[in-house]
Amino acid sequence: MSVGPILIVEDEDLVRIMIAEELQSSGYDVLEASCAEEALVQFQQNPVSVLFTDIRMPGRMNGWELAEEVHRRDPSIKVIYTTGYSHERPRLVPNSLYVGKPYRAAQIVDAIERLTRDGDDISGEPRAE
Repeated sequence: MSVGPILIVEDEDLVRIMIAEELQSSGYDVLEASCAEEALVQFQQNPVSVLFTDIRMPGRMNGWELAEEVHRRDPSIKVIYTTGYSHERPRLVPNSLYVGKPYRAAQIVDAIERLTRDGDDISGEPRAE
């Protein structure tokens, strides 16, 4: 794979472990964090190509805010958002997609491939996968 590491941010341990294992078996390098604060540390210490973040999680930042901060620091990062539910209006950054829970690993792999294809410009418009 020519895609750099995928940073998975998910507070549910079993969900995070499951998707990390699925992405690794698909050939991706994976980093994991259980909250936005951990994700920012991982982001500072490691090159990341794709941020895959839950929207609702414990801590000072939610997934919308995390993606906005990561995008501010590096606008080339692609973002995949997920949640089972959110009352907030979507705040997608450019080059991002939304995949609702529950999702299949194949949906995440497809989203990664769509976002990282050369020449693609994903507008950031909300899309249900």
